[in-house]
Amino acid sequence: MKKILMILTSHSAMENTDTQTGVWLGEFTDPYYELLDQGYEIKLASPKGGQPPVDPMSKLTENLTASNRRFNDDDAARAAFGATLTLSAINPEEYDALFLPGGHGPLWDLATDEICARIILDFYNSGKPVAAVCHGPAALIKAAELQPELLDGKRVTAFSNTEEALVMKSDNIPYKLETRLKELGADFHSALIPMASHVEIDGLLITGQNPLSAGPTAKALIDHLQANEVPETK
Repeated sequence: MKKILMILTSHSAMENTDTQTGVWLGEFTDPYYELLDQGYEIKLASPKGGQPPVDPMSKLTENLTASNRRFNDDDAARAAFGATLTLSAINPEEYDALFLPGGHGPLWDLATDEICARIILDFYNSGKPVAAVCHGPAALIKAAELQPELLDGKRVTAFSNTEEALVMKSDNIPYKLETRLKELGADFHSALIPMASHVEIDGLLITGQNPLSAGPTAKALIDHLQANEVPETK
């Protein structure tokens, strides 16, 4: 059975506001069940370990997905989510692929966490796929600082500057992710229509633009694993 590592944010505070952030729930649950239903074993980790914060907005009725509802009734998944491993406890050699969900939180912690960056580079340099969605690609920032050629000319996507303006969070974040990825050499692409599903695949890097892209990003990861027959770990 192939094993997937999912790294979640531990950060909950926005800037210049009392509004909280964290994991965008559907960006975790949509990929989680796409992978689980294909028979993959999934382990969860975060910088601080334990229960990651969840963006309250992602729990509102208008943002709920079928996978959110399934998660609410899934005791095993909820227990795993409440007891994530710390990043320092992770041995990348035990896993076949990496998935990084979003929520605004990664802009602060995953983007600056050297352990997370080295995990990403271990996967990438070992020929294992790295998938990330929405603000999850912020985790590539520190990895690209450690290995500057990582994003050079790579087709990627993430939550766009236009989408950031639409959700009115531009004054509550430390930088715009699209801009930062471009500064690191990425060939950034996004959907013509903001908030529409969009996935970019460039070799081992698989990125999704926004919450609606979470499930499709996981499907692209599954397609990659199946097409490339990554050897199973024991």
